Amino acid sequence: MADEPDTSLAGRAAIAAGAAIGSAAVAAALLFVKRRKSRAEKNAPAHPEQAHETD
Repeated sequence: MADEPDTSLAGRAAIAAGAAIGSAAVAAALLFVKRRKSRAEKNAPAHPEQAHETD
């Protein structure tokens, strides 16, 4: 019985739900990285020689 593939509607729905959750997680990670990068660029000084003193 273990050799038979699961072709029931519930099995297909579980696979589709897993794929949707996985793709949503990847999209969220990409948005997070993009937002983090843009904030870092915005907060960085334009020229390092004009940076604040940090002694």
